[in-house]
Amino acid sequence: MSDKFFYKGRQDARQHHTTYGGFQTKASQKSGSRKFPLSLVVTSDARKQEVEAQVAEAGLYAEVVLDTREGATESINELTVILNKGSTVTVDKLPSRNDPCTCGSGVKFKKCCG
Repeated sequence: MSDKFFYKGRQDARQHHTTYGGFQTKASQKSGSRKFPLSLVVTSDARKQEVEAQVAEAGLYAEVVLDTREGATESINELTVILNKGSTVTVDKLPSRNDPCTCGSGVKFKKCCG
């Protein structure tokens, strides 16, 4: 028999939206918390102490691993992203035309600075 008489939906199986990374399913996990610590790799003992001091100063939690193999690379990208995160910018609202001017002259904004 033919498939067209017993069609029960789409023939090809589509992937779930979480399989290809287009949607963040664990948005509530906070990197650097006690439950989800940062995983950092350093190449020297002095650098390990320096990174641990930065983590403690920022109030984060991290697992710092010392890798002394030849050709090993340092991986502290997660820490630098969190430390260099910009703060929220707030802009003061300009007064409307008929409000008193912000310079303190007592005149309406439209006749003074506007």
